[in-house]
Amino acid sequence: MYNLKGKTAIVTGSGRIDGIGEAIILKLAEQGCNVVVTDIGISKGAQFSEEHIGTTADMETIVKKAKDKGVNAMAIVCDIRFEDQVIDLINETKEAFGSVDIMVNNAGVGYIMEPFTEFKEESWDAVLDVNLKGAFLCSKHAAAAMIAQNSGGAIINIASQAAKSGFPYAAAYTASKHGMIGLTRSNAVELGAHKIRVNAVCPNHITTGLGHWQNKFFSEKTGQNYDTYLQAIVDKNPLKRTGLVEDIAKAVAFLASDQADYITGEAMNVSGGEEYH
Repeated sequence: MYNLKGKTAIVTGSGRIDGIGEAIILKLAEQGCNVVVTDIGISKGAQFSEEHIGTTADMETIVKKAKDKGVNAMAIVCDIRFEDQVIDLINETKEAFGSVDIMVNNAGVGYIMEPFTEFKEESWDAVLDVNLKGAFLCSKHAAAAMIAQNSGGAIINIASQAAKSGFPYAAAYTASKHGMIGLTRSNAVELGAHKIRVNAVCPNHITTGLGHWQNKFFSEKTGQNYDTYLQAIVDKNPLKRTGLVEDIAKAVAFLASDQADYITGEAMNVSGGEEYH
């Protein structure tokens, strides 16, 4: 549907099997795009346990799936909280594929939830460092590469319904995603002169591994059983279903393509009509 042949995309947080990042990788690969799977790779303490990260083994599995679609693909371990690692990510990508054309900031921490008056400083820092600082660093260095290439590019930030609405126990997550929209708009204005388009995609609830954790957390907090809570999510949605990872991947492929070459600075809802502002 979208011809991305010869382009190269980096997708952060793309190392979890059945996650949004994997779906984006495979959708871009279907469109002929060379892809870089990147994730933290190994557990780093309680805040970044193996339950919530993309491991090196999973990253390699996703690389193989992408290659099976006829494109070049590679895995690069990167902790996007650290600028030197982000610089290495960009340089390794350029060395392997010759360019960085599409940057998808998908990595995010959505599993640290605490009551606001009990929210720990280290919890706040962990969420903001990945969700917002990581997107800043990856956008900064991807944009620099795109400017040097003089061929334009696309930066796509995976935000959230929480970029537009508030949620309990999620002060850091909500703040980080609202901030990501501000980053999107500012960068769109500044980078447009270089033909770099910057947009965001705002999903509502999707039952990935992270989504399952959130379902369990919020159903317990609201005193509902898991199935009742999930059905309530479906019932309030105009299209009467929860989102799928493929819904987000299709939006990213569109925004990465020439079909969206006059779209920048947008925060696109992909929510089945649940979020519309």
